[in-house]
Amino acid sequence: MSDASNKAVPHPYRITETFARLGAEGRAAFIPYVTAGDPDLETSFEILCGLAEGGADIIELGVPFSDPMADGEVIQQAMLRALEAKTTFKKVLSLVERFRAVHATPIVLFGYLNPLYRHGLENAARDAKVAGADGMLVVDLPPEEAEQLTMHLRAQGLDFIALFTPTSDDTRIAAIGAQASGFAYYVSMAGTTGDRLSAFAEVQERVERVKSLIDLPVAVGFGIQTEDDAHEVAKFAAAVVVGSALVKALAAVVPASARAEARDIARRFSRALSARA
Repeated sequence: MSDASNKAVPHPYRITETFARLGAEGRAAFIPYVTAGDPDLETSFEILCGLAEGGADIIELGVPFSDPMADGEVIQQAMLRALEAKTTFKKVLSLVERFRAVHATPIVLFGYLNPLYRHGLENAARDAKVAGADGMLVVDLPPEEAEQLTMHLRAQGLDFIALFTPTSDDTRIAAIGAQASGFAYYVSMAGTTGDRLSAFAEVQERVERVKSLIDLPVAVGFGIQTEDDAHEVAKFAAAVVVGSALVKALAAVVPASARAEARDIARRFSRALSARA
């Protein structure tokens, strides 16, 4: 399926428009995660196109980093492969720019603070905007220190996607939410990416709490491995993030088949989320 229907959406704030459209349609957003440069930049481009063609609503694009402390083995290995392929932050932005020339699916740059510091935070925000990115999610940037980046993102019209965890109390949720825009990302469990989600009722309770305290759509990620998992989460969340399961599946196919595999996975998860009831 082509992404042409979205091409009239103005930048900035494609993410907000996407959630407004999906809300009117009564369905949750499918947000896949992949690591830029895994296994190489050309294959990454094919994967991004496959995800967009298969119906991904927003794509999280991982910026490779040598110490991805929030990620489990699957994504750690993906980042290692990307680093071995000489993927840098500048090359990630070039990948976004190339993708943006053919698709309007929103892109969130997902990663850690160090690569952004090395590029310069103001430069990173400006260059991300020029490349066509729509926001950033920085897993090791606490709310007390977020303003150093969010001030530059706001100046460029980019969203700052904030993380909320099972241990975030009401005060912290409010503090995190004050910096956030686009959507809120609720981490469904303690630990790293790659574990299996099972406590759906508990996650729903926490998501409802987050929604009561901040005025943003809430996405749920970590532990969502199957279409059935995604379907259950979509009953109470505005978006479902699938990372490790997707990265693992793509790593199992040859690069020539990566686009078709990404397209097929996106179609299957998108169908699961279209039937929310």
